[in-house]
Amino acid sequence: MLDILKHSLWSQFGASIDSLKNAIEMWPEEYWYTDTQFFYISYHCLIMLDYYLTIPYTGEFPSTLPFTFSKPGVQIEGVLGDMVPNRIYSKFEMLASLDTTRKKCWDFIESLTVEKMNERWIEGPEEYDMNYAVPEILFYNMRHVQHHAAQLNMILRQKLDQSPGWVFQADRS
Repeated sequence: MLDILKHSLWSQFGASIDSLKNAIEMWPEEYWYTDTQFFYISYHCLIMLDYYLTIPYTGEFPSTLPFTFSKPGVQIEGVLGDMVPNRIYSKFEMLASLDTTRKKCWDFIESLTVEKMNERWIEGPEEYDMNYAVPEILFYNMRHVQHHAAQLNMILRQKLDQSPGWVFQADRS
């Protein structure tokens, strides 16, 4: 049963990641530094994908695309959340980071055991506590990627009148 669950989880989670990758690849290089909405959504999605795969979460998060936390209560234009990129990373850097995180996801899912699935992903003070069993944080993360990949596809349709095709399932690795 565990093997079926791991296969299905990767097949669909990996497809979500591949949908994100396809959207980033389709965004024209000439818009990358001028239409930053696409970059900020992509960046946020990439960082949070990696962040939610940091299991167990220890309070440390070594990102492949460095960021600075914004000051509490300060919203920076275009930035989603409080992780502010240190700069506009190139499309190449973003895709390289995504490839690294995709492998991290594959490796994590492949290494799942019943014991690991009973572990918890816990973050935040009690008033904003995220406390999920490992399968739930994986589903939460997959839904988050899907949400932002859909936003990017909407932008592609609005700006270019095109978007990448549907990804039915991910390749094995």
